[in-house]
Amino acid sequence: MSRVGKMPITVPSGVTVEKNGLGVKVKGPKGELSQTFFKGINIEQNDNVITVTRDNDEKELRELHGLSRMLLANMVTGVSEGFKKELDIVGVGYRAQKQGKKLVLNLGYSHPVEMEDPAGIETAMEGNNKIIVSGIDKQQVGAYAAVIREKRPPEPYKGKGIRYVGEYVRRKEGKTGK
Repeated sequence: MSRVGKMPITVPSGVTVEKNGLGVKVKGPKGELSQTFFKGINIEQNDNVITVTRDNDEKELRELHGLSRMLLANMVTGVSEGFKKELDIVGVGYRAQKQGKKLVLNLGYSHPVEMEDPAGIETAMEGNNKIIVSGIDKQQVGAYAAVIREKRPPEPYKGKGIRYVGEYVRRKEGKTGK
């Protein structure tokens, strides 16, 4: 049995879970998410507890069991609390600012990098050097944070660039003169 898959999911108050066929729709105070699950994975709700089970012990269903449970748990958490990723900008002259729905990054290029917030994702600034990406879909939040980080990933010699808060950047020693 999957260790992750057999754990029950508790549904907080204010969140409703509707199942129709293979699809599941989760509504909460922050929004609404829907997901189509796999054939052979069963989702049952009793009061405020959801359990995910599988039909048999085939290899493919064993692999999908834990995944399905985590996807559903992330949907419930997203519509009730939401997700956020924090990014730090490190480097002299590197900064970001918010202009309406646009995030404008000055990262040492000859031009500022402008990024439009995708639907369902919100970016906020804390000072000039901290970007907070938030939303209800964990996959979209992580993907957009990765796209922002990709604009100037941290380099190993001086450590300049965009990094996640708490990310360790392995430093290298530079060249030495004679």
